[in-house]
Amino acid sequence: MTELHPFAKFIAILARGKTHIRSFTVAEAEEAMTMLLRGKTEPEQIGAFLMLLRLKEESPEEIAGFVRGVGTTLQLPDEVPEVDLDWSSYAGKRRQLPWFLLSALVLVRSGIRVFMHGAEGHTPGRLYTRDCLEQLGLPVAGSLSEAAGHISRFNFAYVPLQHISPKLKELIELRPLLGLRSPIHTLSRMINPFDAPCMFQGIFHRGFMETHKGAALLLNQPHMAVFRGEGGEIERRPGKTCEVWSVDHGKTEVTRWPALLEDPRQPEDSDMKVELLSTVWRGDAENAYGEASVVGTLAIALKLLGRVATVTEAEAMAARMWASRDTSQLALVS
Repeated sequence: MTELHPFAKFIAILARGKTHIRSFTVAEAEEAMTMLLRGKTEPEQIGAFLMLLRLKEESPEEIAGFVRGVGTTLQLPDEVPEVDLDWSSYAGKRRQLPWFLLSALVLVRSGIRVFMHGAEGHTPGRLYTRDCLEQLGLPVAGSLSEAAGHISRFNFAYVPLQHISPKLKELIELRPLLGLRSPIHTLSRMINPFDAPCMFQGIFHRGFMETHKGAALLLNQPHMAVFRGEGGEIERRPGKTCEVWSVDHGKTEVTRWPALLEDPRQPEDSDMKVELLSTVWRGDAENAYGEASVVGTLAIALKLLGRVATVTEAEAMAARMWASRDTSQLALVS
């Protein structure tokens, strides 16, 4: 009899039928992801593994274990930079410009060190963060080592996923082949390679808030905040109330943030011209929706970072910081 492949045991756990199927433990998930990323699986196993997980829906324990597995494969620089806020950007924008980039830049200009990471191209018809940064003249790093230098010079770095984990990038790009997103989209958001104490998350489907919260607790993440953002990015929808789930040293909290605009409708931007972000930053044009989104997103970040204690204080501070920004230039200068 042919000996079973070592990875087969993980597929068997997920495919034993409705009465016997179960989620992986954290340790099992870590082992499975480590094997997958180190090339110790067959192509047939990868597709089965990802889609069986998708059918079952990933658990917090699985995401935490997967993140730990990714951590065993990362090539970190000799000197890991100190980062205040880990900001993931994996969804891409379809209806609105990425106004959240201006929120991040306000933080960066105030001395907050922001590490941003994401992926692009996995879903057609979306505008991705890397493309926007390049059009705005903002740095994009080609490795974690280069990102460390950008943090030191600019307080900001963005690294595409393929330069953090080429294998994870390959797995995300299976979406057109498999027809569905996979748990890779969830776990990539939580990589946090520089171990920032604060982790910012945006999701599209509300059910994943519980997953991110639970995984953050299992990973002993000191501070984490997750909310339903515009298009699945970390961007507040100003015409709607916003429910933020957060973790603070093992304690959890749900905070409701009020709508910032009276009109709850979310007008679609048919042009999606990236240069509008620069124009609004300079104050040469006004955009009520965009500016409310910038301030609203910034406010949640400030509370996550512990700069304020309440929603009211956060929104007031965010408004002041936006109003007092240096409008002379958007590009970062070392």
